[in-house]
Amino acid sequence: MNLASIPWGSVIRGILGLVLLWQATRLLHWLWWCLRRLGRALHAQGLRGTPYRFLTGDIIKANRRNRGARSKPMLLGCHDISPHVASFLHDVLRKHGKMCVSWLGPTPKVTIVDPSLGKEVMSNKFGHFEKLRFPALSMLLAKGVADYEGEKWAKHRRILNPAFHLEKLKVRTCNFVT
Repeated sequence: MNLASIPWGSVIRGILGLVLLWQATRLLHWLWWCLRRLGRALHAQGLRGTPYRFLTGDIIKANRRNRGARSKPMLLGCHDISPHVASFLHDVLRKHGKMCVSWLGPTPKVTIVDPSLGKEVMSNKFGHFEKLRFPALSMLLAKGVADYEGEKWAKHRRILNPAFHLEKLKVRTCNFVT
């Protein structure tokens, strides 16, 4: 076989086609199968919520629902603003309970309304709860317990915790007021 007689253009196009097909399959695997599996895992752990929708999640439905609720005026004596301000979240919580899942695009959003469970999640001393990162804001502010994670956070939290006991705060109240 002569190398000059091989159609190199077709070979290169074939290889590029295979690479593109492989990348498309990886993308589909991440955007569909992995996220569907994550939704099933959350459901198996007892979190009810909306099912995952490809790429958009609940964003389109939430925008439509919230826009529709804001277009209507609130009743004059009504103090229940949650159906008016965040109607999609209000509907999801009413339908699926105080602990539910909704999707912001390909990211699951776990909503916890129960105060005792929220306190348990937020006071996690084991460092499993990842904090949101705001690099531009953290450059402006000083480093502190809010910025730390993991073992460093647990250590500083143990050091600061006795300073915020109720009896010690009662003594300092007059200093706070003046």
